[in-house]
Amino acid sequence: MNNKNRNSDKDHELYKAILELKTSEECYNFFVDLCTVSELKAMEQRFQVARMLSRGMIYHDILEQTGASSATISRVSRALNYGNDGYNTVMARLDEAESSQSDE
Repeated sequence: MNNKNRNSDKDHELYKAILELKTSEECYNFFVDLCTVSELKAMEQRFQVARMLSRGMIYHDILEQTGASSATISRVSRALNYGNDGYNTVMARLDEAESSQSDE
């Protein structure tokens, strides 16, 4: 997504720090320390919406199941379709991991 308001630096230490986390618990603890409860809930909700959209669910069902606003669902949809492939990269890897676990 070409975001004109982007003030972030992809090489910022924050992103390098996230890559150093080894477990879900470490990741959770880091984000709990870093973010407010409402920030975490918003990110969790956006990711849940992205998963649902990528699985072909419709806006109405996503809204009912997540409580996300239509604006949030639209924003996530735009990121999925026209963004930097961040969601798509992560979801493909999660799907691959789930698939390899079910093959074992």
